Amino acid sequence: GHLIGRLASTVAKQLLNGQRVVVVRCELLNVSGSFYRNKLKYFAFLRKRMNSNPCHGPFHFRAPSKILWRTIRGMIPHKTQRGMEALNRLKVFEGVPAPYDKTKRMVVPSALRVLRLKPGRKYASVGRISREVGWKYGDVVEKLEEKRKVKSAAYFEAKKKLNALRAKAEQTV
Repeated sequence: GHLIGRLASTVAKQLLNGQRVVVVRCELLNVSGSFYRNKLKYFAFLRKRMNSNPCHGPFHFRAPSKILWRTIRGMIPHKTQRGMEALNRLKVFEGVPAPYDKTKRMVVPSALRVLRLKPGRKYASVGRISREVGWKYGDVVEKLEEKRKVKSAAYFEAKKKLNALRAKAEQTV
């Protein structure tokens, strides 16, 4: 998994440069620090609201995709025209929805947890934090991801057979 802040900064830079970006499987993102510490930080964030009318105040998104979206928004001058256009070029999803399950996915090496976090350091999953603070759709996304993985495994097996046949045909020619 990727570390949320490092991924967000890379994505924000790409958006400001005019690139369209789609981030999938946001529930598998990681945050450095123990789960308990990150949960406490999120509850502290939940306490921050407008005193006179909370529905005016800071909105506390529970879904992992919206948490990433808000992190990226903080790295973009979102109140300017340029920033608004940059944010419109961003799409974030939990799981891998229909049009994107057929496209090739990329990783950001500079944001990968295994490359960036010292072994033995604690980390937490954004999906787990979200479930603890009120995201209701973790199980639904998990079930849909299982179905998608079965489909993609079948597709990959067929592709391997086809490549083997192609290689055999090239040798005979």
